[in-house]
Amino acid sequence: MVTLLVATTTDPASINPASALLSFAPNSWTQGRPLQGFKNFAMGNVRLLQLTGSIVGEDNLDHRWESHSGEHVTEIIFMSKHAAVSGKPSLTVHPIGVPHMLPSEKPLAGGKPGFASPPCPRIAPWLRLLKEVAVKHELVPEFEITLEATHHGPEVDAPAMFVEIGSSDGYWSRLDAAQAIATVFWQGLGLDGGTEVGKWTEAHHGENVLLGLGGGHYVPRHMDVIENTGSWVGHLLSGYSLPMDEPSAETKKNANEELFLHVTGTWKDAIRESFRKTQAAFPGGKVMAHLDAKSLKSWQRSAILSFLACENIPVGKPHDFAAANEVTASQEIHSR
Repeated sequence: MVTLLVATTTDPASINPASALLSFAPNSWTQGRPLQGFKNFAMGNVRLLQLTGSIVGEDNLDHRWESHSGEHVTEIIFMSKHAAVSGKPSLTVHPIGVPHMLPSEKPLAGGKPGFASPPCPRIAPWLRLLKEVAVKHELVPEFEITLEATHHGPEVDAPAMFVEIGSSDGYWSRLDAAQAIATVFWQGLGLDGGTEVGKWTEAHHGENVLLGLGGGHYVPRHMDVIENTGSWVGHLLSGYSLPMDEPSAETKKNANEELFLHVTGTWKDAIRESFRKTQAAFPGGKVMAHLDAKSLKSWQRSAILSFLACENIPVGKPHDFAAANEVTASQEIHSR
């Protein structure tokens, strides 16, 4: 069983961290047999695959690696650039998928419509580690360290996450940012000889996992909960991933707890898929939905809450995500 890391030579925000990671212990990495022409390197139970084109269109890399090597991929982590109109410097982490899209739609940045990959359990712990490393590398306050909502491809069945450098060309090529990202991988995977960060095991069964619903692309209210409670995080569906068609005023007034039955759109499918995949990524975990209530209109909140109740999906307030997770978060911080 292996962790598969994926980078591409066409993206400096991807290949620079990958190259830095290889340079930390050049004699400990061994080059393997190419996968469909792609170079790859191995160290312990970690495999680093170097693509030569776009990452988001390379579906099923987990299964392709297993067919190639006979090794089962337990998680897949991508190194990539983050693009934003603002162009602000940032280091981001996020789950992947386009669960809100219809089969007839074509995703602009890869993925399979209606599908979300299981979220890698390392997302929240690595966000905390990334903040710590960024401070040590003197990237803060210049760079913002943040989560992003679930979006884009590729399609993979293994628990997945992206770690990115943003948000414009000048920052994608920053070697100090690449060193920081490489350090997160080096420490987070225990390649430095230390304890891995964010590995979900039976010892974590019963701990709280946040399923974020609503908010903007950078999910600030969900981030606040994760940072303040030490909660794990699953999928994060921003408002654009919850397409909801507003019902008539009369329907909103009279539907009561059955309002969700009258609100069309793909939002229910997106929530079901994201909840199911989050459960799969955190076996034994207590997955609870957290609503960014202020970002939703009252009829949207009512519809979502009644739907969650019908689906038996628990809903948590910010303080509900603490408790069982506080010791784990503290141990992670002090184990480095």
